[in-house]
Amino acid sequence: MKQITIDNFEDEYVDSIEVQQIDKFVCSEMGRQIHRYIKGMSGSKHIMERFEERLKDLSVPEKEEAIARYIDLNRKAVSGLDFKIVLTRAMANYCDTFDYLLRMVNDRRKMVMYLNRIKDKYLQFHEVFEENGKFGIRDHKGKVLVSAKYDFLRTPYVYVDDLKMMPVIAERDGKMGLILPDGKDTVVADFVYDNISLRDEYPYFEATQGNKTILIEQ
Repeated sequence: MKQITIDNFEDEYVDSIEVQQIDKFVCSEMGRQIHRYIKGMSGSKHIMERFEERLKDLSVPEKEEAIARYIDLNRKAVSGLDFKIVLTRAMANYCDTFDYLLRMVNDRRKMVMYLNRIKDKYLQFHEVFEENGKFGIRDHKGKVLVSAKYDFLRTPYVYVDDLKMMPVIAERDGKMGLILPDGKDTVVADFVYDNISLRDEYPYFEATQGNKTILIEQ
């Protein structure tokens, strides 16, 4: 870490209390944005209330993690979202005078630092990767969530209201099943189905087995 001196104080110093409070207000604003996203969905009042109930008793770091997981499964929630507006609203809640707010907003170094911090916290997207002709999934840090041993994977980009870990549709030896992206390849629906598709409501997975159609609950 670069030593802070009188000459570089404004450029290098970071107030830990300020950061903590900005994180808190950003988290609140991100929750509000998710609220607006859910509210805009047809017939979603119960879903919106359930989502907020899940967040209510969490600490700020736990809320940040939960919202990041939600966004990973519902990436349209941040489509078109201007993080500068999110940050400015958070700063407005933190500042006690308009002049103080103007100084913060016009501090380019501070704005860039906080914008990068917001994106690092909330945009934590997993990805499908290929290895020796097979497919797996890793998180935004590179940790393997699903090992690369499947012929096909489809991550569930569907609306979920309870912040739980959602299964992944996988194909192995010509049959479809559901596994958890928990780093252990935990099977929650055996590989016995001809096809599995996503639904917009619970239960989220519809499977076919021969002539039968089955709703898979997990």
